[in-house]
Amino acid sequence: MGRRSATYADLEALPANVVGELIAGELYVSPRPAAVHVVAASRVIGELMCPFERGRGGPGGWLLLKKPELHLGEDVLVPDSCGWRRERMSRPPRTAAITLAPDWVCEVLSPSTRVLDQAVKLPVFAREGVRHVWLVDPEARTLEVLRLEGKRYTLLVAHSGPAHVRAEPFEALELELPFLWGEEQGGGTR
Repeated sequence: MGRRSATYADLEALPANVVGELIAGELYVSPRPAAVHVVAASRVIGELMCPFERGRGGPGGWLLLKKPELHLGEDVLVPDSCGWRRERMSRPPRTAAITLAPDWVCEVLSPSTRVLDQAVKLPVFAREGVRHVWLVDPEARTLEVLRLEGKRYTLLVAHSGPAHVRAEPFEALELELPFLWGEEQGGGTR
């Protein structure tokens, strides 16, 4: 007897304290992220919002969202953050799910999601033509920048530690990595 493929009803039946995703007919359930991962995800999108979505101090031209539900073919994914160039999506749809693949995805890696993010979700993003993927690991203090080359991702650069960096496709902004890891900005006191 064959195994039944998971359905959207299986996702809807999950408790509110987990994140569910459907990939290739399989249901993946992840715990809510630890605070260090929430901080990194929030700070990544927060740093990009003004210059790239609002055009304040940067070029604008993007629509950025945190934790959207993407319906890509038969797959349902919930990346930590993603963005669309405005010429492809000028405003978010009025639906709960988005069917247009983003131009950029950021996944914040944790011990419970690392394999899912890298081995299972990356091929779906590549299949759908997501041009850039960032893999942020707040515990290892790394930012890996991947670019789609043909049907596979190429690692452009792996930033680490206390560096200030420029990362595709948002190289117009210098990111302070210590801030992303949850450390105080230079000169700040508590």
